[in-house]
Amino acid sequence: MARIAGVNIPTGKRIPVALTYITGIGPSKAKEIIDAVGVDGSRRVNELSDADILQIREYIDANVTVEGDLRRETQMNVKRLMDLGCYRGLRHRRNLPVRGQRTHTNARTRKGPAKAIAGKKK
Repeated sequence: MARIAGVNIPTGKRIPVALTYITGIGPSKAKEIIDAVGVDGSRRVNELSDADILQIREYIDANVTVEGDLRRETQMNVKRLMDLGCYRGLRHRRNLPVRGQRTHTNARTRKGPAKAIAGKKK
């Protein structure tokens, strides 16, 4: 089992698909990586030599922000918005939708389960 950026990559899958198991690498970034390294994208991970895996690992370390670093960067961006007190930061702080979605109905994923209002029965 190949290990790249702290993630065990599935061995039976094609290289571009397997690379998407790493947080921060999607299909287009995976294709970009294999093109830059010069590995055939139709090959499977278990067909790669140790040298190929090492090349991929070094390219990702040098050029792509992945896993823990990416999560940390995202958290710091959200924290910065909250500290500034801008509108987006306030929405994050109150755990409400940030990107303009309606909240009168819906938004249950972000707001949590519906809470009953006391004294509403007739």
